[in-house]
Amino acid sequence: MSASPSTARAINDRLALRLLQREGPLTAGRLKELTGLSRPSVADLVDRLTAAGLIEVVGESGEQRRGPNAKVYGIVAARAHLAALDVRTEGVAVAVSDLVGRVLAEASAPIDGGVGPGPAVEQAVALVERAVKEAGVDRPHTVGIGAPGLIDPATGELRSSTGLPEWHRRLVAALQERLPEARISVENETNMAALAEQRDGAAADRDTFVLLWLGMGVGAAVVLDGVLRRGASGGTGEIGFLPVPGTTGLPSATDCDGGFHSLAGAAAIADLAARHGVRAPVTPGEPHAATLIRTAVRAADPAGHAGFLDTLADRLALGAAAVTSVLDPGCVVLGGEIGRAGGPELAARVQDRLARMSPLPTEVRASTLGGAAVLRGALLTARDRAQEELFAPPAR
Repeated sequence: MSASPSTARAINDRLALRLLQREGPLTAGRLKELTGLSRPSVADLVDRLTAAGLIEVVGESGEQRRGPNAKVYGIVAARAHLAALDVRTEGVAVAVSDLVGRVLAEASAPIDGGVGPGPAVEQAVALVERAVKEAGVDRPHTVGIGAPGLIDPATGELRSSTGLPEWHRRLVAALQERLPEARISVENETNMAALAEQRDGAAADRDTFVLLWLGMGVGAAVVLDGVLRRGASGGTGEIGFLPVPGTTGLPSATDCDGGFHSLAGAAAIADLAARHGVRAPVTPGEPHAATLIRTAVRAADPAGHAGFLDTLADRLALGAAAVTSVLDPGCVVLGGEIGRAGGPELAARVQDRLARMSPLPTEVRASTLGGAAVLRGALLTARDRAQEELFAPPAR
């Protein structure tokens, strides 16, 4: 069955908006080329989207030709504003942007969980409100949150997890109360990082890959055929609980000590560095393990720290091998602050060991976004959700 005229117009409008979202501002002529629509159809959709307040003239083309330059159309960036949060055990980072993702304000602060859940939540909410005010925004349309722990796939809520502060679970409800008109969504921090690496980072050319998150703790995110996989209970990627050789025991349902976390968490890596004589000053806002790895990689005499990097690569290869043997993703990204600090040097070491352990060809890459990937992923998620709603055809 052919689409009705109104349905066809809605489809064409959505197509044009998606192109403007992906490509940036375009002329009507370029929209015609990319959509395959006739010139009159493109002129009609430009008029409709302009009248709806979704697109506007943002400039003129720079083509050298006779006559006036063609108008360039772009999404109305101020139509809605977004907020993104990266929630960590020890603090929160916030970014506020317009609808096309241009960041207008950023803020971060440590959160003192020792004061109790209520005051800790108030500190975090106040940080968000301050960033929104600095951006000159009345209220955000959509808020995306990346947080550690399990997200219930049925409700989208952060589940209670052992070892995580109570204020994490209370934060979402507090934000919803203070921002009643905002659409708020929560996603596991590692999943947020994977989305960012897929869109803007190390996995931009891959539709199937695994992100091995290496920060204060460890985790994994799985993207298969372009789709983020969360699992039946939202627990895909809880690799910190993976039993591996080289630990003093086994993990339990409530404690990942004895699992992969005991080999690849920030504290374990810092201990390993100390045993190999690697020293470095503390870098504020970064896991000390990341600073130690960067120091080892950039040392004037890299051979002096080869033992540390080799042993660390041995450990990381254990987790990577477990994931690749089940999923065969073809690509593993070493993410988080630690993955980025290790760079291509550490990634190459892990890939070499993985090739000896598994018959499945797997490329290992270093993150290009590092710890910033969580906040970037939260912002991209908020933008997608806001645009999905704002770009939807009007209800009939």
